[in-house]
Amino acid sequence: MSIRAGDLPRRRPGSAERLQERRSEYDVTNRVRVSQVADVRDAVLALFSAHWPKAPIDVLWLAFHDFQRLFDGEAEGYAGCDTSYHDRQHTLDMVLAMARLLVGHERGCAADEALGAERATMGLITALFHDAGYVRHLEQDALAETGAEFTVNHVSRSAAFLRRYLPSLGLGGQADIAAQIVHYTGYEVNLEQIELDDPRDCLTGHLLGTADLLAQMSDRCYLEKCRDRLYPEFVLGGVAVHERDDGAIDIAYRSGRDLLRKTFAFYEESAKRRLVVTFNRAYRYLELVFDGQNPYMEFIQHNLEHLGRVLREEAWHLLRRRPPCFAAVPAADRRLQTLASRRLRSLEASGVIRLGPRRLAAQSAESIR
Repeated sequence: MSIRAGDLPRRRPGSAERLQERRSEYDVTNRVRVSQVADVRDAVLALFSAHWPKAPIDVLWLAFHDFQRLFDGEAEGYAGCDTSYHDRQHTLDMVLAMARLLVGHERGCAADEALGAERATMGLITALFHDAGYVRHLEQDALAETGAEFTVNHVSRSAAFLRRYLPSLGLGGQADIAAQIVHYTGYEVNLEQIELDDPRDCLTGHLLGTADLLAQMSDRCYLEKCRDRLYPEFVLGGVAVHERDDGAIDIAYRSGRDLLRKTFAFYEESAKRRLVVTFNRAYRYLELVFDGQNPYMEFIQHNLEHLGRVLREEAWHLLRRRPPCFAAVPAADRRLQTLASRRLRSLEASGVIRLGPRRLAAQSAESIR
């Protein structure tokens, strides 16, 4: 399957103005505060109950409750969320997108292709805990300073969490499926090697992966979050600078700005290919929820256009938003920036990388903006 020009995100007239009006803590409609569990829970349950009016919602309600306790550091044995890019808002934004995709699919599919309430419930719970792998276990992860250190294998950790958690909700029979489809949100396994007996489970995974990409890239402050929050996570997780088994050093991103300079390549070579090819344009199900429109894709296009202007003009001052961070650790974004700067200085001192004093100073200045 090839990617056509028509697969590019499109914006309708006036969407740029709507983006300017959109608040940092709100979804693409500017109506749901995706930083707050209760707000997203109510919006998701309203969608769910409207389409499956006879299906029970108590399990979903409990899952939202448990999610909040896990990410806020109230779950026994866990430290709570301390990652600033993959914070509570990101997950809640993604869960809301997942609910809309599920409902959109059900509205447009044939009766024998319907996912059904039980599978939708499993998909939503998987979405809620798709980044649970970033949350440190107090005993098992005692040597880790931050959950960002698990960037490379966090999806497998999330899969293990789901295998433990779903049986506690009476959904043990779906735990293995959830542990497989959560990998559609990550890059640890070859997605073509995921084998599921029912194609509807595979489709649920496609919706999951689609929701994750759409929620991230349509975020009101996506560009600032990539520069100031994702980059420190990549440093601490061994993604920005990676030492191979043979001792060679791979430097993927030298700074937060460098990460943004490579965002177009990420979109063209990875994100768009997943959205269009791997996930078979599942994003189009949103058109059945938004009267033929797709605000997620519109805002992705706006973010990319804004990034293009920043890069062309070297106008970094245009990225001036300072969105709040929703983690269990106070000032988690500043903490990760400090840890990342320390990590870069350590690598420089040990001779692993050579950024030079000016580059290190720039890293530090960039990380405190």
